[in-house]
Amino acid sequence: MAALACAIGLAPAANAQTSPAGNATPAPASTAAPTADNAVMLTIFLKHDQSRPLGELNAQLERQGFYKAFPPEGVEVVSWYVMMGVGQVVTLRLPASRLREVNRIFETSAWGAYRTEFYPTYDYKAIGIANHDKAK
Repeated sequence: MAALACAIGLAPAANAQTSPAGNATPAPASTAAPTADNAVMLTIFLKHDQSRPLGELNAQLERQGFYKAFPPEGVEVVSWYVMMGVGQVVTLRLPASRLREVNRIFETSAWGAYRTEFYPTYDYKAIGIANHDKAK
């Protein structure tokens, strides 16, 4: 929980970093692996631009390097579904320190083909099941 709060609290500040020319500078890639004390989950809604055909959207993603960059090495893809009428929904598990890196991939290679929404989450399954078992 502390890692999630830290990631959410620091994300706007991290995105505000700029180079002397005023351009956003990407964070260096980290090799940190998600562990019980640093992992967050991130659910991402990739909403298709439905005013354009799918082939055109895929061509744009290819030109922008989206599938080459995403998912980055060391970030676990928990699920990746198509939500008909909306687009895609991806859930990742990653170290909180890599949140900015993932965000930058979407800013530089997915915008235009998708509108994005990000929802930081955490794994509650074990707690929920334990509470259910305890209540029986």
